[in-house]
Amino acid sequence: MLPPAEDGVPDLEIKSILLLDDDLVLADTLRDLLESRNFLVTVVSNGAEGLKQVIDTDFDVIMCDIMMPSMAGDMFYLAVQKMKPFLAERFVFMTGFSGDPHVNKFLESVNALVLEKPAKLEDIIRMISLVLHRNARARATSN
Repeated sequence: MLPPAEDGVPDLEIKSILLLDDDLVLADTLRDLLESRNFLVTVVSNGAEGLKQVIDTDFDVIMCDIMMPSMAGDMFYLAVQKMKPFLAERFVFMTGFSGDPHVNKFLESVNALVLEKPAKLEDIIRMISLVLHRNARARATSN
């Protein structure tokens, strides 16, 4: 592990992302793009697989599709929130169902960061940066 960054010195630690999406072609493409920007990306296709990963790793960012088999994104979020509440602030939800009232109600209830599919790469990077800045502020205030 690298020492903490000093003022004015960038934090060089590689950030980990858990990517949950049942569209494996999209997930693989997104993983390749994010890994090319030096993120360590773990891909799973549903919330049940995601929970197994969350048990072992405190990911820096969790990018979660809403509609997935086995365990949808909202149920995955609620399970993570119970297991490791601090990870709830690290979610970015991805959806192609922005008109669905159930999806919208859930996203509003958790004050979620949301990317509409298909998302532009710059929007994805912007959301990841927002979550990473939140994490850094949370660490700074807890020290």
